[in-house]
Amino acid sequence: MSEKKKGFFSKLVSGLTKTRNQIVEGFDNVFKGFSKIDEDFYDELEETLIMADLGVETTMNILDDLRAKVKECKIKEPVECRELLINIIRDQMLLEDNAYEFEDKKSVILMIGVNGVGKTTSIGKLAAQFKNKGKKVLIAAADTFRAGAIEQLGEWAKRAGVDMISQHEGSDPAAVVYDAVAAAKSRNADVLICDTAGRLHNKKNLMDELGKIKRIIEREYPEAYCETLIVLDGTTGQNALAQAKQFSEVASINGIVLTKLDGTAKGGIAIAIHSELDIPVKYIGIGEGIDDLQKFDPDSFVNALFKRNDEESEDDILEIME
Repeated sequence: MSEKKKGFFSKLVSGLTKTRNQIVEGFDNVFKGFSKIDEDFYDELEETLIMADLGVETTMNILDDLRAKVKECKIKEPVECRELLINIIRDQMLLEDNAYEFEDKKSVILMIGVNGVGKTTSIGKLAAQFKNKGKKVLIAAADTFRAGAIEQLGEWAKRAGVDMISQHEGSDPAAVVYDAVAAAKSRNADVLICDTAGRLHNKKNLMDELGKIKRIIEREYPEAYCETLIVLDGTTGQNALAQAKQFSEVASINGIVLTKLDGTAKGGIAIAIHSELDIPVKYIGIGEGIDDLQKFDPDSFVNALFKRNDEESEDDILEIME
């Protein structure tokens, strides 16, 4: 395993400490506190999962699966449900085999999400990663409404070592995207990442703006694969789920960038979003560094989430990951 991957996993283990404490301690109390699998046992598990921000719908789905597997496997002891439950949670977050195929094609990535969730920094980090893989990357500063957005994105473009296409504050976002698409084609860019407005004064305006941008890309750059990623702040828990629902009403979302997972007790929201909206988490962020945004791996996430200091070492989990 590479040092970078090992370092990121170590940060993930550390970053999920609060979530892990809440979920794992709750689980252990249930598994060790009951001598048989009955409705009281399931009720306690339900409360533990909901408290970890998995939400009611996701929790019910997980428990329905658990009940079925307990019956199928003829399990009698509550403690035997632990690994079963962990595997069910992991399965809630599995990605399709083609989840990242846009990375290997001529692509336009539309980044959407409300202000303050880490959208600008996520764009900079993704741009840097693509460039480090040898790809030619362009950034489009199409959030022309938020004061300072263009300058902030420009700083990240410099940090990532990529070019940015922009106009003045208050200009038409679709015009910026039009210029950026023309530049991407003429410069033979591999990836064009487009920032978009985090918020307009009503949902119709937001829908119209995103629709206009999408139509320009489809008309002017039909050969490009268009990937729409929504950036969500992991610390906001169920609010992040609500944001994803709202944006999914106005845009076809391919994946989620979940930021600020370090230091939150609400990391369970990663499970809820994928389960309830059928939108996969594709990247997670656990720090401010340019390498602190990585592809989401359900196995790594579950291993980090359920790591027990007194039962298994980090090296044991890293060996599993390899």
